[in-house]
Parts: sequence; structure tokens; C-alpha cells
Amino acid sequence: MLNKIIAFSIKNKLIIGLFVLALIGYGSYQITKLPIDAVPDITDNQVQVITVAPALGAPDVERLITFPIEQVNSNIPGLKQIRSFSRFGLSVVTIVFNDGVDVYWARQQVTERLQEAQDQIPKGFGTPKLAPVTTGLGEIYQYTIRPKKGYESKYSAMDLRTIQDWIVRRQLLGVKGVADVSSFGGYLKQYEIAVNPAKLKANNITINDVFNSLESNNQNTGGAYIEKGSTVLFIRTEGLVGSIDDIQKIVVKNLDNGSPLLIRDVADVRLGSATRYGAMTYNGMSEVSGAVVMMLKGANSNQVIEDIKERIELIRKTLPEGVMIDPFLDRTKMVNNSISTVSKNLMEGALIVIFVLVLFLGNFRAGFLVASVIPLSMLFAVIMMNFFGVSGNLMSLGALDFGLIVDGAVIIVESVMHTLTHSKRFGNINKLSQSDMDGEVKQSASRMMNSAVFGQIIILIVYLPIFTLEGIEGKMFKPMAQTVAFALLGAFILSLTYIPMMSALFLSKKISHKKTFSDRMMERLERIYQHILAKALNFPKAIIASVIGLFVIAVFVLTRLGGEFIPVLPEGDFAVETRVLPGSNLNTSMNAVSTGARILLNKFPEIEKIVGKTGSSEIPTDPMPIDATDMMIILKDKSEWTSASTYQELEAKMSKALEDVPGVTFGFQYPVAMRFNELISGARQDVVCKIFGENLDTLALYARKLGNIANTVDGNSGLYVEAVTGMPQIVIQYNRSSIAQYGLTISDINKVVNTAFAGQSSGLVYEGEKRFDLVVRLGGEQRKSLEDVQNLLIPTSKGTQIPLYQVAKVEVIEGSNQIQRENAQRRIIVGFNVRDRDIQSMVKELQQKVEQQIKFPPGYYVTYGGAFENLVAAKNRLSIAVPVSLLLIFLMLYFAFGSVKHGLLIYSAIPLSAIGGILALATRGIPFSISAGVGFIALFGVAVLNGIVLIAEFNRLKSEGWDDLRKIVIQGTKIRLRPVLMTAFVASLGFLPMALSHGEGAEVQRPLATVVIGGLLIATLLTLFVLPILYILFEKGSDKKKINISAVAPILLLAFLFFANSASSQTPISLQASIDTALKNNLSLRSEKLNTDYLQKLKGTGWNVPQTNASIDYGQINSAYTDNKFSVQQNIKFPTVYARQKSVLNEEWKNGMLNINVKENELKKQVTQAYYDLLYLRHKQILLKHTDSIYVTFLQNAELRLNAGASNILEKTTAETQRGQIHIQLKQLENDYSIVQMQFKLLLNTNIDFIPQESDFKLALPQFADTTAIEQHPYIKQLQHQQQIGLSKYKLEKSKLLPDIFAAYNNMTIQGVGADNNFYSSSDRFQSFQVGIGIPLFFGSQKSGISAMKINTMLLQNNYYNGLKTMQSEYLQAISNYNKHLETVNYYEDTALKNAGMIIKTANLQFQNGEINYLEWVLLTNNAINIQSEYADEVKALNQSIIQLNSFNNK
Repeated sequence: MLNKIIAFSIKNKLIIGLFVLALIGYGSYQITKLPIDAVPDITDNQVQVITVAPALGAPDVERLITFPIEQVNSNIPGLKQIRSFSRFGLSVVTIVFNDGVDVYWARQQVTERLQEAQDQIPKGFGTPKLAPVTTGLGEIYQYTIRPKKGYESKYSAMDLRTIQDWIVRRQLLGVKGVADVSSFGGYLKQYEIAVNPAKLKANNITINDVFNSLESNNQNTGGAYIEKGSTVLFIRTEGLVGSIDDIQKIVVKNLDNGSPLLIRDVADVRLGSATRYGAMTYNGMSEVSGAVVMMLKGANSNQVIEDIKERIELIRKTLPEGVMIDPFLDRTKMVNNSISTVSKNLMEGALIVIFVLVLFLGNFRAGFLVASVIPLSMLFAVIMMNFFGVSGNLMSLGALDFGLIVDGAVIIVESVMHTLTHSKRFGNINKLSQSDMDGEVKQSASRMMNSAVFGQIIILIVYLPIFTLEGIEGKMFKPMAQTVAFALLGAFILSLTYIPMMSALFLSKKISHKKTFSDRMMERLERIYQHILAKALNFPKAIIASVIGLFVIAVFVLTRLGGEFIPVLPEGDFAVETRVLPGSNLNTSMNAVSTGARILLNKFPEIEKIVGKTGSSEIPTDPMPIDATDMMIILKDKSEWTSASTYQELEAKMSKALEDVPGVTFGFQYPVAMRFNELISGARQDVVCKIFGENLDTLALYARKLGNIANTVDGNSGLYVEAVTGMPQIVIQYNRSSIAQYGLTISDINKVVNTAFAGQSSGLVYEGEKRFDLVVRLGGEQRKSLEDVQNLLIPTSKGTQIPLYQVAKVEVIEGSNQIQRENAQRRIIVGFNVRDRDIQSMVKELQQKVEQQIKFPPGYYVTYGGAFENLVAAKNRLSIAVPVSLLLIFLMLYFAFGSVKHGLLIYSAIPLSAIGGILALATRGIPFSISAGVGFIALFGVAVLNGIVLIAEFNRLKSEGWDDLRKIVIQGTKIRLRPVLMTAFVASLGFLPMALSHGEGAEVQRPLATVVIGGLLIATLLTLFVLPILYILFEKGSDKKKINISAVAPILLLAFLFFANSASSQTPISLQASIDTALKNNLSLRSEKLNTDYLQKLKGTGWNVPQTNASIDYGQINSAYTDNKFSVQQNIKFPTVYARQKSVLNEEWKNGMLNINVKENELKKQVTQAYYDLLYLRHKQILLKHTDSIYVTFLQNAELRLNAGASNILEKTTAETQRGQIHIQLKQLENDYSIVQMQFKLLLNTNIDFIPQESDFKLALPQFADTTAIEQHPYIKQLQHQQQIGLSKYKLEKSKLLPDIFAAYNNMTIQGVGADNNFYSSSDRFQSFQVGIGIPLFFGSQKSGISAMKINTMLLQNNYYNGLKTMQSEYLQAISNYNKHLETVNYYEDTALKNAGMIIKTANLQFQNGEINYLEWVLLTNNAINIQSEYADEVKALNQSIIQLNSFNNK
């Protein structure tokens, strides 16, 4: 097949050229459509439920909101984990699903269950809403809205927030791919009615009166329309307030003197703002507003960002004068940095590969031809990436090694070049014609295609285990494996088509007999290598021991490398988590981050701007408290840095500078990585220690202890201990007696408290399209102290007002700050980042110290999550993936060489490559990571390629007659040194730019590249010396196992006599006897008969009545007297159920009987086939022996003619060759006969060597039957009977709707005075009977079972008709096939065989008379023999068609 494709490609160059041009054109177009990102999106499949409840504290939020939401969502199919976060006024529940669950289906399930949760949440305490459909990579664009220089005094923070909400956000929501825009910072504008308690009391009104008057005086309505003449006039009112003046004029009530009491008389009407839970600052100088643009999950980030930027340019034109949009975090920066690193590495890698190819091939055209596969295979990969939805990112593109991709092309082009430059056929030729070139390329490419394909298949196979990775590491590394597979597939197709075509067209047709620079280089390398190898072969044990020692050292080093999940990917900016003391207000947090920002801006010119995001945004997917701030440090391009050269160094210096800010902790991370950590594990730090338990105070105590221990571990940075307690709160504890005395209810008081301090919206104020809440609350000066709360006036039912402290105790106490839960358990976290150390060793040290120093109480325990948890999970999966990869490699080697020994020899390259990979990591100080683990998987696949090349060459030399093992390995390594070195250098140096790169994102590629380069170079070096030594040792070991012939000659003679006697004692048997023996002895048929007996016995289980229950009661059953009671109870199904159960079992037994007939029919067919195969092989043996006798005579005559000088040596050589070929064919035929005979014995289940009794190997002609007779075939009858089984099962399922029956008998004593005033003792017994039925009221599932059985009955009926039609069609095809072969056999018997005999007779006569020469005689004789052989083959085909027909007729 492959050779035909190669031939087609060379012959039809124009077609292949057009296909290549189409690939270039379509691939170039697809590049523009390829989604580009920095890294794959590794966020879990999750749905967030956000509930805002401003009136509730953390414990109440947990109890009243979070818990109901968790409960109703806990049984959704595909659920992986539920996490929740409860703090003052906010509940965020994160529901994580398995990766295979569709996120929109999951959101639908959550939405449906939220309806139930809403019923459990008290009215007025918040409505659960789903967060936007976005991911950790979704925050793609963040910006600030701030005044331009000189306009600072014109625009307040409230103005900026209003511009953000009503101008910018509205327009951005219309951009395709934007899930939502979450506003941040500024003041949310409201119209505030700041009531004065003194004025309310003076006018004897309450705050509720003010609220009600506002509600009833702010509305529009309509009066339909009236008709006036031929027109209509619509009626509408305008009662909505539109300004502060309108609000001030609203009447609260009329005084006793009739004058109205207006809102302005009791309250101050002004612009106010909602209670703030977040703020945004710019460069530590001013407060601004801004937003986070969240991308829809699955959208193309590059395209969405581009569309956002276009829309931003349009929005800028609509902004008020002096206001600007200033983006500060744009994912394009991170994407461009990563993609530029990938592009640079790929380009440099391609250039290195081209250089190595030209260097080793010694031909520029050949080098560039091979290199042209690189861009073409990349275009193919891009097309496939778009088709399968793989984005272009650091992982999918970063692991491409062009050396691996061009491996197949290298083998083909090198073979063509070797043929043109080294073949003796071209010794006197200077130039080839195009047709000659086509032929040479076709021959060379076809010869090497198997090797090329095998190498590419091995590389593909080793990447297959990566597809088994799951979770985060699966999302990270699967795109890499997919892209490599796509590129290899493209290269494979190009190697079959494009490379042969271009080799024939593009390579020079001039034959150069001069040595190239590559030849001279290789000759020098070969001399050096041969000299060293010859010496190395003298010390095999020392070299093997040294390598084993190196391997042991490498394993030891591996245990000391440490481990991390995935190297941190610098994103070009810093995200600094800034925290002040719990309970601090918003201004304290803003002042702290502003101070830090000013320090950094003054000391580090690398900083472009600093934006502080304090607390939560409008959509609190990131529920930070107001004492926490994300300080976003936006950095200039790395080329402009002066204070540091690396991110780690800059981070360390900035951390040192921020130590001057007292009472504030700073933790440095990268923005996207921080968001990933938070969404995946619920915390932002690299390592998260989670302590689970019940009591918050206990959790806080142990968290502090664990935090203190973490501080003693080296490498800890940015320690964060979650503050779950210590939040100062004004707690109002009601006195229920006092409340009852005044005739109040807690609900009334709560409403007043909530309205007075939190504020309650009494409606909306419209300004054009803008709308703002109209909020009633106390004035700001009355909301400042504890006394204000205590003195809040509460209206009573008697019309008086009393201060709050008269009905409640109001005091400041420390309460819960926030409560986190995971899978319905409370937890507290201790998190920290890891710097200058690997995660694995650090966590292990921490675990040891925690176990020694902390003893958790019962019910409390700690887990270690974050990147460490991911590392452990990934290692567990790799511990399966890597062995599977190794096993697949070994299987491929075994299939290639058909030898376990040679497979193990080549397998030795794997530990040798592991040595190099481990030592390379240790030398560069890189810990083991999942990137390195994937590197080892790729390395093992490439490492065995060189071993394949060498072992194949050694075996070739040995098959050619070389018997000196030392000479074999020296000559073999000399011949194959060039491809070995070229494969190693091309594959390893292609990764060199990745290993040495310091660009953005190189940290992820570096471990992988380091492993492959170090492993391949060391493996190649060691393979060139160790593999020859091992080959010699293995082959010598095999020779030693061969026993001296002279010593075993008597044994061999006895064995020969024994087998000869066995052969001569073979027992003839007829076909019918063979079939009878098989039907009696065959093990498979015996199993079917036993199965039928089993089914027959099973029929007795149809009436499986349940056990009879008997019980005895003893004690004070009825009264204070001691009584006894015995009962007997029996439950049974309705009798119809048992009858139908028995019917089903009976039908299944009948089916078993029919299955015996099916197996017997198949066995007859198999026995007949084997029987006539033996006859056919025996006939072929007779034919070959006759042919051998002809050539024996020919050889004797040729020797006589040669001795007499009548002929030359060529005639004798031809005779010997012809007889040798006949001898080989006879040997093969003997082996085939033995194999078929063993199959025949297995079918008959006998140890006797039966041979066919018949002499004619041609089967008798069949008896044809009508196609309707097919209906009686055992298989069709079985299909027909299966319909009856289905019907019986259907009836059985229906009968299960019938009621169950039970009966019981009770006998007891009842001591005491009865109703008839007689005393009954223990000797008096009472008895009762009980009969009842069990009615299936809940029969939905049973109905479903009945429906399923009904469908199954229809399915079985369809199977019957399908099987019948198929067999009838196959029967007609078999008849046609039989007629075809019968016609051919008749031709041979009537004409061809007679002609063959005539040809042999005439050829012999003419050769004896000298009329034809020996070559013509050989040609004629072979032609006649071929006719006889083809006749035998055709008779075999006829026999097979007859056997098939007999099988249809059940004969």
C-alpha cells in the first residue's frame, strides 16, 4: 500500500504539487483562525453561586444561605466538589464538576435546584445568582476610569463610577465573547434620604412613615385612551421623581393644623452612595473606578481582546471631556511574551535542524528538501488544531521538536543520497535521466519506508499515555501531545508523497564521485570512534559495571532533586496580595496599598503603573474582604529593567522595600496564576494547608500554630493565615420580655435597624436611561458610634418611640470574620508561596514538623493542597502512564524484531537515556516537575531509535554469513554511525533553544528540553559503546546454550528415529470419521453441552418461594405478666410470576439446545476445512518433490557438461539455485503441514496424528438448496427462538405488577383479666390468622422495565430478519463464488494441465537435442510447474466455496 502511494506520487508530480499548494494556502488561512493564548485553560469545570445579603453576618450567611445552597446541589450527577465562602453580607458557593460535564448543562441543573434553595432562604435575605460563564483565564482585560491631568477636581469617584456603569460597561457588554463586565471601585451613586431622628420624634413620625410616603409618591401609571373624533388620545401620568427638589416636596403626612409635613422637613435629601465593599487606587495617589472584563468560556481570547480594544476606541469618543480609559492588565501582553518565546525557539530550532541536516547529508539541496517538511507539517498541524479545538499556546507549540518531525524524511532522503553516491551501478555514470531518477527514488524510498514508518509510530505511541493524564496536568499537556501527533501525522503523509516527488524532481541528477565535506567529516569521526570502540570491547565487564554504577547514582540523584508541579510562568506583571489587620476599614486598606505603591514607584523605574484593587468587585467571583487588596504592579518591557535581570530578583528586592510598611503583609504572585490557584483550590497561594473541623476558634488556634511552624521552614514566602475570628461587630441581643411589654415584634425592629443603617431602597430615580436607588437611612452623622445604634428610635404600637437599648443589649464583641467550607465541612487555610526551593521537599519538611509538634483533637485533620496536591496527583498518574509507555515501546520492538532478546537489547537505551536526563536536571539545578516527566516520556521513545538502527544492521551482517561477533559490531557501527549521530543531534539540538531560552514562558519548556537533550546525548554516547558490548555478550550467551553436536549426536539420532517412527505410524482417517470424532471429543462443543445441562437444572429455580419466617416472643408483651408468642409467616409472589419465571428459564434452555446445533455446524465446517487443507498441502508436496527430481537430473547433467567443457559455470549455478529454492519451499510446506495438523488435532481433541484417508484433494460437488431452506439453518432458528425468550421476559416483567401474597399464623398467651372478667393464665392460649396482599403503588420503575422489555422484543425480531436476509445474501454470493472457481478448475483440467505436460516433455526433448539453451529450458519448465501449482491453489479455493455452501445447507 505504502509503495503504491510512493509510486503514484513520483508518477503524478503535478497532482502532488497542487495538493502541496492547497496545503500551503489553506494552512495559511487556518493560521489566522487559530486561537492564540499563553497557556491552556486549566480551570476546573465549575459554576459559582453568588448571594449578596447586606444584612447578615458570617454565621447567619452560612446557616441561612450557604448551607441550603450546598444541600440542594450536593447530588447533581458529575459533581466533583463543593466549596463555599461566607462572610458579612456575601455567600459564594463554588460547585466543581468533572471535566466531561457540559458547563451549560451544569448551570441548568444548578439553576433548577436554586429554586428549591430560594424557598429555604428567609425572604429579603438575598437572591442566589449564577456568576458569569468564565474561567481562570477569563479576566482578559482590566482598566481604570480616571480623570486626565488637570481635571482631577472636576470628577469625583462617584462620577467616575457612574461613567463606568452607564457609558463604558453598557457598550462593552455588546462585544462578542464578553461574559460580563464587573465594575470596581468608586462610589455607587444613590439618592439618599438622610432622616434626622430628632425631627422624626418631634413630628411624631417614624422612619417607616418616611419610607412609605416615598414609595407611594414615586410612580407612573396610565388610563388607556379616549377617542376624540377620528383619533385617540392616550392617557398617562408622570409621577416619578426626577430631581432632589421633587423628592424634597413629597408629603409625609398632614399636621394637625392642616399644613403638610414634607420630606425636607424631617430629612436631608442629597446624593449618597451604597455601602462600599471595594475600592480602586491608581499609583498610590488617587481613587479611581474601573472594571474587569470577563471572557466567555471557550471564546478566542485573542479575537475577544482585539474586539474589546476596538470598542474601547469607540467608547473613548463618547466619554466626557477630561476622562480617560487606562487599561492596566491586558492578557495580550502575556500572550505576546509567551508566543514570541515559542516563535523564537521554534525558528532557532528549525535553523539548527537545517544546519545539522546539511552538515551530515553533505548536500544543500537534500538538507533544504528535508527542512521544507517543517513548515508544511506545521501547516497541517495548525489545520488539525483548529479542527479539534486546540489553541496555539506555550504548551501546544512549545514542545515541538522539528528533529523528530523530519525523522522520516531524513531516512528517505539519506537513502536516496546514499544510493546515488555509493552504488556501484553509477560508477561510470555522470548524470541520470528523469525516468532513471524516478526509478531510483521509488526503489530507495520504498526500501526505507518501513523503517521511517516504524520510527514515527514509536514516537507517536510514546505520546499516547499523555492522553491518559487527567485534571490540571491533562489540560496542560494533552494539547502538547495532540500537536506533536498532528505534526508527525503531517510529516508522515508528506514523507509518502511530497518527499519522493521532490526528491525525484529537486535533487541533483548529476552523479558526483567526489567526497563531500560531510563524507570527510564522517571518515574522521569513524576512525576516532572505531579506535575507541576496539579498545572498549576489551573491557566489557568494566564498562557495564561503570554504566550500572552511573545508573544507581542517577537514581539516587533523582531522589534528591525535589519536585514541583509545573514551573512558575512569569506573566510580565506582578499581583501582590496585600493584607492589613482583620476588621480594618476600607480607608486603612487603601492607605496601606497606596503607601506601598509610592515606595515601589520611587525605588523601581521598571514599574509602569500600580493599581490597587481593594475588596470585592460588583460581581464578587473573587470574594476578598475589605482588609485585603490586590496590588497590580504593571512592569515595563524587560529590556528597560535596571534594578534586576530576573523576575525572582526583582520580586526579592521589592519585598525587601515593602518591609518599611508596618502592619501589612505582602505576597508576590502572578495575576493569572493567582486566579488559577483560587479557582482550583479556593486559595491563592502555591501551597495551601487546609485544616478541617467544626469549631471556628479551635480551627483558628491550630491555624496559628501551623503558621508558626511554616515560618520555620526555608523557602516560605508570603505566609497567610486565614482570619476566621476577631472581627469587631456591634451585636444587638434582643430582650424578648421587653419586646413583648412594648407590643413589638423582632421583625419590626429588624426592619428599622436595617433601614436606618444599611438603608432600604424605596424606589428608583431616573436620569434619562440611567437609574439610581432612592435609599432611606439615617444621616451619616447619626451612623458613627455605638451610641447611635443604642439610641435608635423604635416606634411602638401605642404611637410612642423608644430607644433601642430599652429592648435590646447593644455591645461591641469579636465575632466570625469569614467561614469557608469544603464538601460540607468547615475549614481554615494556611497558605504560602514557595521561593528558591522546590515544593515537594518543602511540604515534606512541613509535614514532618506538623506531625511532631501538633496533635489535632478528634474530628480535626489537615490536608496539603494547591500545587503540592496537583503534583502528587500528577505523579500518581505518571506512575501509570510511564510504565504503559515503556511497555508499548517494548511491544513495538518485539513486533519489529520478533525476538525478546533483541527487544531487551534495544531497551537498554532507556535506562541509559534516563541517566542523561536526570544528570542534566541536576547539573542545571532544575527540580523534577510534570514538564520533566513528560520530557522523559518523549525521551524514551526517541532513545530506542538508535538502538533499532544498530541492532538491525548487526542482524543484517549476521544473516549475510558474518560469524565473528566482534567484526560484526565494528563493521555495523561504522556503517550506521552517520544515521545514529544525525538522529541524535537532530532530535536533541532541536530542543536546544528551549533549554537555553530566558524569554517569557521558557520556565515551562526548560525542564522538558533539558531532559531530552541530556538524555539523548548521553544515551547516544553510551549506546555506541554499551550496545555493541551487550550484543556480543547476548549472542555469545546464546551460542553457549548450543550443546556440542558430537556429544548429542546419539540423542539426535534416537530422536530422529522416534519422530520417523511417529511419522510412519500416522493413522489414516476419513472425513466422516473426523467429523464424528470432533462432535464427540471437541472441548468447545462439550462446554456448550455442559452449559445446556446447567440451563436445564436451572429450570427448577423458577418456583423460588421465599423462606418461611418463624419467630418466638417471650416477655411482657401484653401486660405486666410474662407472656409468650410464636408466629409463622410466609410471603409469596403471585403464582403467575413463578409460572412465567419458569417459562423464561425453559426458553433459555431451548436456546442452549439450539446453540449446540450452531456450534456443531461451525465445527463441521472447521474440520472439513482443515481436512482438505491437509490434502491440498500433501498434493503440493508431491508436486514440489516431482519438481525437485527434475532439477536433480538437470543439476547432474549440468555438472557432467561442465566437466566435459560443454557449458560454463553459470549453467551449474542456475541449476543449484533452482534446486535450492525448491528445497526451501518444501521446508516451508512441511511447517505449514505441521501447523494445520495441530489445528486438526485440536478440533478433534486427540493426541493421535491422523492423516486424510482420501487421495483426491478435490471435494465432491455440493447439493444446492432453495434460499428458503436457509430458514432451517441452526443460526436462523436460534435467532427465531430468541424472539420467544424476549416475549417470555416481557410477560414476566408485566406479571411483576401483580400483588404479592402473605399469610401468617400467631399463637400466644394473654395473662390477666379479660373483657369477660375472667382471669386467663399461661395455660390459656389465643390464636389468630393473617392474610394480606402487597400492592405495588410505586410502579414507575417497573413500567420502565416493561417498556424496555417490549423494545427488546422488537429488537430481537429485527435481529432475526436482519440475520435471515444477511445469510440469504451470503448464500447467493457463495453460489456465485463457487461457479467462478468451478469454471477455472474445469479450464485447468481440460486444457492447461495437458499443455503443462506437453511443455515439460517438449522442453526436455529440445534441450537434449540442443535446440534450446538451459535458460529457455528453465523458463519453460518453471512455467509448466507454475500452471500445475496454480491448479492446486484454484482447487483449494473451490473446496473452500463448497465447504461454505455445505455449511449453509447444514452438511
